[in-house]
Amino acid sequence: MPQTLAAAAHSELLIKKSRFLGCVQPMGDRAEAQRVVAVLKAQHPGAAHVCWALLAGGQSAAVDDGEPSGTAGRPMLDVLRHQDLEGVLATVVRYYGGIKLGAGGLVRAYTDSVAQALLVAEKVAIVRCTSLRCVVPYAQEGLVRRALDGAGAVLLGVSHGEQVEFAFSLPVDAAAELVACLDEACHGRLVWLGED
Repeated sequence: MPQTLAAAAHSELLIKKSRFLGCVQPMGDRAEAQRVVAVLKAQHPGAAHVCWALLAGGQSAAVDDGEPSGTAGRPMLDVLRHQDLEGVLATVVRYYGGIKLGAGGLVRAYTDSVAQALLVAEKVAIVRCTSLRCVVPYAQEGLVRRALDGAGAVLLGVSHGEQVEFAFSLPVDAAAELVACLDEACHGRLVWLGED
């Protein structure tokens, strides 16, 4: 099951006098990631490189920012993929220490920076949800409320007119079971509404 992060987590490595500041954080999309990277570059004007990798909403990115091709962004992206993460931006700010690390050393440094930050990051499962709407007679309102509560649904709204209309969301995995349960319990008096 894919996971994302609850909050940003950081790491700091010193390798042959080069300083690597790693960060992993939840991220919605590429545009948001580019804004974060721009802010990092402004905050670290003396840094040699600000490399980053992104997995978010079907978008991915691997940016070496001047490091030899394939030595920074791609290894960072591989760490995110290996841990089955989604909606995550990894960044590493490098302050060059004057000693070349070579391609293999760079790959290890960038990989380790992301991996160390992920060790302290709180991971949370991504639960896909769906929204549903239904209408029931007033006599069924309590029954529907109890069923929604029991299924862990989040009530988005209730309106009282000629009948009671419910709008709610719940995990996709639980939707079919709840629909069947409510259909049976309400004996045909519940009507499911489509999207507007």
